Amino acid sequence: MCDYSLMAVPNRLVREGEELVVYRYPTGSLGMASPKDLAHAAQPSRTQCRSFWAAVKNFFHPPESRTVPAVCIPPGARLMLHDIPARLQTELGVGTDEKVTFTQISAAMNSYRDAVRFQHGAEVRLQQLREGQRVEVFDLSMAEELGPLVREGAEAAMWP
Repeated sequence: MCDYSLMAVPNRLVREGEELVVYRYPTGSLGMASPKDLAHAAQPSRTQCRSFWAAVKNFFHPPESRTVPAVCIPPGARLMLHDIPARLQTELGVGTDEKVTFTQISAAMNSYRDAVRFQHGAEVRLQQLREGQRVEVFDLSMAEELGPLVREGAEAAMWP
């Protein structure tokens, strides 16, 4: 869904058909973000200065920047991973664009667990992807079917 390092960041659930990009959050971790949210956060907030003193106050105490919400993807979601870096292409024997399944490779606390699984079985943590890399969400139906199984497996791993 969203790695532990993104729990302090506002987040939301992904929508089928949505286009995302790999984004480095203020926590230092890579996660998924919507290009629309990134564009919105990049726009300066427009506060009207009604007087000279209001403008001076805004200069010394600018409005807070807008935060970019992390987009959480459930395990089992099917994605199209675009712009795969040459290093990963060579290492994994894949092309620039590949169909992948979103997965979690560990239930361990305080560790990066979000990953993508390629059709030939190789898994890559999100932290190994390149910032700015594009991801297209094309099917969430398997995520719904796998949801209870993933939760049971995670609980079993956490409670011996």
